[in-house]
Amino acid sequence: MAEIRQQKGVKHYLVIILLLVITVIMMIPLFYIVNTSFRPWAEIKAYPPKLIYEPSIGSYIRVFTARSVYSPGTAPSEKELAEMKWYEKIVYEDTNEEITRRGDFPKRYLNSLIISILTTLITIILGTLAAYGFSRFKVKGEGNLLFFILSTRMLPPVIVVIPVFLMYRTFGLNDSHLGLVLLYTAFNVSFAVWVLKGFIDEIPREYEEAAMVDGYTRWETFRKVVLPQSVTGIAATAVFVFIFSWNEYAFAFLLTRNTAQTVPAWLPYQMGVLGYDWGAAAAGSVMFLIPAMVLTILLRKHLVRGISFGAIRK
Repeated sequence: MAEIRQQKGVKHYLVIILLLVITVIMMIPLFYIVNTSFRPWAEIKAYPPKLIYEPSIGSYIRVFTARSVYSPGTAPSEKELAEMKWYEKIVYEDTNEEITRRGDFPKRYLNSLIISILTTLITIILGTLAAYGFSRFKVKGEGNLLFFILSTRMLPPVIVVIPVFLMYRTFGLNDSHLGLVLLYTAFNVSFAVWVLKGFIDEIPREYEEAAMVDGYTRWETFRKVVLPQSVTGIAATAVFVFIFSWNEYAFAFLLTRNTAQTVPAWLPYQMGVLGYDWGAAAAGSVMFLIPAMVLTILLRKHLVRGISFGAIRK
């Protein structure tokens, strides 16, 4: 028995070490992006790269601003330099640039938030109602309907992009928040219906029958009995839908240019007057990671339960 326990203990520690190694390897790209975002302009261009450097927030300032390079002979005087704001000094010392106006990143960031939040809300509402209907009522051709719903998720976006572009141009939905919200919702509802149906199927019908015996209507039963017990599934589904909408690139790139352009479509073209600004691109990527990371951390308990829900049946 002691030998068996010892072998299990060794395997346990080996699994932990393996998981730590995999985690470190997967975190290397994230570390590289964060590291690049705090490197001064000269250090980003330096070869070979230095491991030790003086951190700078110049990249974060540049991603939020539009700038122009001081032409030869027009560098600011000592008096003008002293009167500069702190962030203007950092940019000047980093890249010899002058801040001319606020950049486009805040607007693109707000677009991503609006579109992702609205898509998530609409998708969860429609998906929950549809999943409840499929779970609790006899629907003729249910299997075919569910497969048809799922098939919309299988469709590569590239195949439908031209018809969608022509349709959106006809109805004036190009470069609009509503256009992307409708499109993202259409692609995410199928995922929400399939996931949430599995959760609702696990809720005993007896709970609803007891509530209706007590005088609850079908809607009240759904709202007061089914929804509270589906919170785990709804939260897990909301995280995945938000992340898909937040990260989506193809439709955002092809269907938007200015008004509704999101961060993924804007960030790859972060060209500065000195060439491609890798520091600003890295800083924008770090800022872009924050909402999805925060949402995942806040709903991590529901997310873990949602992934493992139904794995063990009593």
